[in-house]
Amino acid sequence: MTGLLIGYARCSTDSQDLTAQRNALADLGVAPTRIYVDHGLTGTNRDRPGLREAMAACREGDTLVVTKLDRLARSLPDARSILEELTARQVRLSLGGTLHDPTDPVGRLLFNVLAMVAEFEADLIRMRTREGMKVAKAKGRLRGKPPKLSARQEAHLVELLVEGRHTTVEIAELFGVGRSTVYRAWHRAGADTRQQVAAAGELTAR
Repeated sequence: MTGLLIGYARCSTDSQDLTAQRNALADLGVAPTRIYVDHGLTGTNRDRPGLREAMAACREGDTLVVTKLDRLARSLPDARSILEELTARQVRLSLGGTLHDPTDPVGRLLFNVLAMVAEFEADLIRMRTREGMKVAKAKGRLRGKPPKLSARQEAHLVELLVEGRHTTVEIAELFGVGRSTVYRAWHRAGADTRQQVAAAGELTAR
């Protein structure tokens, strides 16, 4: 009895599209309902929901199909671990339509080479990302999230706290922010202002 073809596709970022991989898996004979995907997850992370589902869907005699090895894993240890699990369960692995034979020395060598290349590419991507962040930071382009309040708005907010005529909830609603933002503005105002606010009885649980 011929087993089923179980497909797996993955892309690293939310902006990438899985259509090309889905189409390639369909061309290899995988039914659309048997394709499992991970969107926005890197191959260096073994703990992927789509991969877990694909592995769980495989039964003895089935074949797990991926378009390329780097879609399955981006590290040599993970690639070997997945292959060992599949082999132990008597599930075959198809890489772009080519069945991997774990008993063939040349096949094992090719698998290890492909896994090492995938790992090397992942290392290059991480290195380029770190370098890009360093360059952006040096040029002043990496500043994180913009503040929710301008300096003028924050100063006004602190003045209202000092006056003590409004609750923190009311002030938060007035400025369209959460109470945590109000508290952070209060802490940034300095010790003198905090003493004034505490003396006014503000910033208590209401």
